[in-house]
Amino acid sequence: MHSVSFALFLALWNRVQGQSTPEVHFRIADWLEARWCGGDRSLLLMAFRSCGKSTLVGLFAAWLFARDPDLRILVLAADLALARKMVRNVKRIIERHPVTTGLKPDRADQWASERFTLNRTRELRDPSMLARGISSNLTGSRADVIVCDDVEVPNTCDTADKRADLRERLGELDFILTPGGTRLYVGTPHSWHSIYAAVPCVDAGEDRAFLDGYARLEVPVMTAAGESAWPERFPLAEIGAMRRRAGPAKFDSQMMLRPVNIAQGRLDPGGIRFYIGAHALDPVTGGAVIGDCAMRRGIAWWDPAFGKQGGDRSVLAIVFTDESGAYWLHRLVILNRKGDDAEAGETDEASRQCAEVAAHLGALQIRRICIEINGLGRFLPGILRKTLAKTHPGCAVAEISSRRPKALRIMEAFDAVLASDMLYAHESIKKTPFMRDLREWRPDLPGVQNGGGGVKHDDCLDAVAGAISELPLKGRFESRDPFRAKTGFRV
Repeated sequence: MHSVSFALFLALWNRVQGQSTPEVHFRIADWLEARWCGGDRSLLLMAFRSCGKSTLVGLFAAWLFARDPDLRILVLAADLALARKMVRNVKRIIERHPVTTGLKPDRADQWASERFTLNRTRELRDPSMLARGISSNLTGSRADVIVCDDVEVPNTCDTADKRADLRERLGELDFILTPGGTRLYVGTPHSWHSIYAAVPCVDAGEDRAFLDGYARLEVPVMTAAGESAWPERFPLAEIGAMRRRAGPAKFDSQMMLRPVNIAQGRLDPGGIRFYIGAHALDPVTGGAVIGDCAMRRGIAWWDPAFGKQGGDRSVLAIVFTDESGAYWLHRLVILNRKGDDAEAGETDEASRQCAEVAAHLGALQIRRICIEINGLGRFLPGILRKTLAKTHPGCAVAEISSRRPKALRIMEAFDAVLASDMLYAHESIKKTPFMRDLREWRPDLPGVQNGGGGVKHDDCLDAVAGAISELPLKGRFESRDPFRAKTGFRV
């Protein structure tokens, strides 16, 4: 059993790796050691993304093994692959750290990718370290330390049912932990109803916080004094650029560790730049050009609907990206605007909409369209492909089944783009419901319905959000004006 401090253990490892140890890592290391030696056995470590918190916890696990090789540590993560990463990291530390000499077992079968058993004095059924996903069957397992590393991610908390299931599964850990054992949660909040929240989520039925009574350390990227927590790697200028790239909501959640209430979200239309440039094809490259700006790629998204006016809209959005990574909303079409007057059957209405979609795709030479096939849209791709084969061959039709809540999709697509002045819209967009829907959008209101008040239309927003999500990000999200010194534009 070694008695070196965890801070020294950390510094020695970084020296082996040929790197220095930042002050923020020493702060976390001192807190972990103080809590462990002080007898605190319920711990929560929240630190900003890319802080290296999982790496530090892996080193902490290796330090614990150096002190007591008989410990059993269970690593839980949102999925098994993530848990395996920590186990592999701890294995490499044990192999190379000067303080852990002699712990590696001689038998190869004791040194696997998701579990290993050290040279220890006791004969125990469970391995020294085991990786498991949060949905795994843990019946019969026992552990002296349970590390919950990023168990809360969008895939485990983006709906009320998933959040309830996550809490239920984490509640089962009481039956796995040995008496006097330690629970260490590591992560960042991904939901207003986060398991890491310091206060109970009353509207979710909590009368106390999920991790009530836990010793907490929160390390946001910026201190209360407005200074960087890691100035060598995250200077203030980079933090500002990161906020623009990620958007205010995601930045507050992942970098400042503030659970974000999406129900209070707003989208600011003031960040949109309007233009009057027409679409054309470059005679040399064959690529799309809007005004004087060359486009990198264009895509269409169709959120279909069939019904009378006042119901769901069938919306086609066509969006381009330029070389700097900005998005250009060039066309937005409401396809079922004649729904009240249509006397033909649903099949004829579907054919009419497909023909109209194909005409827009051909006019703008779009090579890919995504159709949201939830519900009524499931039979449309086949009809559209037949129509395109006659009028615009070579255009790919992708079938998209959206499973995430619509409000989250809209917020994630627009938040960073609007905050960074990276969305440009053709003047014709002002004649559509898009701007009104953007100003009035509230994620906590129900979708459009017959009768009653307090409803919203979000079909236009959903279609544009879908197109944005399908286009790759490129360039730095910095506020800038690409129209400067250009002719034929009005901003």
